[in-house]
Amino acid sequence: MSMQGTEQRLSPASVAHLRKVAAEIGAFVESRGFAPESSSVDAAWVVLEAAIDLGDGTTVEACRRVIDAGLRGALIAQSDLLVVNDYFK
Repeated sequence: MSMQGTEQRLSPASVAHLRKVAAEIGAFVESRGFAPESSSVDAAWVVLEAAIDLGDGTTVEACRRVIDAGLRGALIAQSDLLVVNDYFK
């Protein structure tokens, strides 16, 4: 779900920072023995990595919201679920 012409590519420094943050979050979750059961959250992690690699900032933000809501046990916005679920289609 990308709008042509409105996306800006992430800088290499931003990509490196997002990868570092994603790794830190993953390590934190594992160290606490907490594993979200939601397949949507699992899918969001996979899509997040791809979106970071492609510099897709809009999708990165949607994935972050899905992951955050999943970790908090909150409802996940339908629009964010659509972005995650349709990313590789």
